[in-house]
Amino acid sequence: MAAKTAGGNSAFHNFHNDFVDVEDPNERRRLALAEIDKAPFGWYHIRACLVAGTGFFTDSYDIFCVSLLTIMLGVVYKHDNKGVLFTPQDTAIKVSTSAGTVIGQLGFGALADVVGRKKMYGLELILIIFATIAQALCGSGPGASIVGTIIFWRVLMGMGIGGDYPLSSIITSEFATTKWRGAMMGSVFAMQGFGQLGGALVMLCLVAGFKGSLESATSYATCSPGSVCALAVDKMWRALIGLGVVPATIALYYRLTIPETPRYTFDVARDVEKANEDVKAYMSGKSQGHPDEIAQATTRRASVAGALEVPKASWRDFAKFYGKWKNGKILLGTAGSWFMLDVAFYGLGLNSSTVLTAIGYAKGKTVYKTLYNLAAGNAILTCAGAIPGYWLTVATVDTIGRKPIQLVGFCILTILFIVWGFAYNHLSDHAMLALYVLVQLFFNWGPNATTFITPGECFPTRYRSTSHGISAASGKIGSIIAQAAIAPLRTRGATKTNANPWQNHVMQIYSLFMFLGIFTTLLTPETKRVTLEKLAGEYDLGGESMTGEEHAVPVGKTGSESEAGAEAPEKAVQTV
Repeated sequence: MAAKTAGGNSAFHNFHNDFVDVEDPNERRRLALAEIDKAPFGWYHIRACLVAGTGFFTDSYDIFCVSLLTIMLGVVYKHDNKGVLFTPQDTAIKVSTSAGTVIGQLGFGALADVVGRKKMYGLELILIIFATIAQALCGSGPGASIVGTIIFWRVLMGMGIGGDYPLSSIITSEFATTKWRGAMMGSVFAMQGFGQLGGALVMLCLVAGFKGSLESATSYATCSPGSVCALAVDKMWRALIGLGVVPATIALYYRLTIPETPRYTFDVARDVEKANEDVKAYMSGKSQGHPDEIAQATTRRASVAGALEVPKASWRDFAKFYGKWKNGKILLGTAGSWFMLDVAFYGLGLNSSTVLTAIGYAKGKTVYKTLYNLAAGNAILTCAGAIPGYWLTVATVDTIGRKPIQLVGFCILTILFIVWGFAYNHLSDHAMLALYVLVQLFFNWGPNATTFITPGECFPTRYRSTSHGISAASGKIGSIIAQAAIAPLRTRGATKTNANPWQNHVMQIYSLFMFLGIFTTLLTPETKRVTLEKLAGEYDLGGESMTGEEHAVPVGKTGSESEAGAEAPEKAVQTV
């Protein structure tokens, strides 16, 4: 093992700097990547997970606070509708974040493959911080309604959140040790659970802080304009949203100062001299290096001439790569599975009021009690199902595997939604609560986590971010369909005595999507403890790359020996 050298920051190390004395770019690549793959798990990995995970904490906080935000906006601004937003306004605010997320996932995902992970990482967090602050400070006026202004800023915030999905996933993946890569990526995603809980706890603190003012009104409709109640709620929603910038700001420094991932440096940028000079710059506290132009040009020509034996990204290569069924089916599997999942995952999130009613946390005698119960109920539901599910995935994803967890998760969710849908009118309140907790458990100890992990592993470096962005965007399109088209069906044929007569049929629809998720999962590979290079197929057993081009054969490898690649990752990528 080479002696560690300086560079980057305390969370992300410049591995390629450890082998700058090796002249052959293929040998340098092999040594650097093997060093990452076989590294024992340590504090370095924990710090890397915290930096990436802080972004997901912020993302989840911002996304799931929207249900509390729309309630408080109604109290302050919609006295013509008894203190409640009109249904189209409520839906538009919730969907706006998902719409922006789709744009961010596709845009930032593609850009990270074109200009590099380093240049994009942190930029999306700056966008989130800016849009969040603007959202917390905006108001209504003669020429702009509060709803329209909030939608505008939430679309921009959603774009930043969308960028965090592919970037955090692939950066964690490309810096992770092979043995515990799934656990590292899972722990980053598991911060979503703490983000949901954080939003509920902040809301509880705000409600408690304004208790005296909120108790002056018995309902949303009586919290009239100019009253101390309305003033308190207006301050509360701004504080709730604005506090989302705190964790994002903490992580911003580390994201802006990370080195480029070694895999991108070798496989896509192909600029070894620039990488070496960047390392020296990090050591001296500068933002970037300035390599000798002649040496840099010589190295680039050598890479173009084929000295670095890795396929080069291009539109033609992209089409050729995914035009082959064995590659295209994987993208179809990851994107399709995420789509199926998010239809039910986000659709169910909008119906949590049914469960809150079951445990007595839906209403109160005053505005204070109502808002307190909503915040406390959300905290209870998150702790009961979501957080345990996330961390069960972290604990088992590198032993059981990604594909079994996702497959079993979809199967169990299909059964649970069938029971919930067809027995809906016969279930007691306690049975409804139990089903909700079980569904949340197997969402997160299942496809909600694995659909994030797998796309960050099973694609080649040159298209890894783009492919993850496409998969994640498919999921958010599913969430938009759930929020805008499927969830509103529950009120079809509503009467004064039954506000949600179609709720059982909505659950049955969700069971269909969970069933279809079983088949999309079958298209995805198992990525447990296999090196990223082997997963990408760049050095497969037949000596042919997945693009169909002639390529190097692993040195000293036969079909039977290839299975040892996960235990000896430094050999899996060796080339002649």
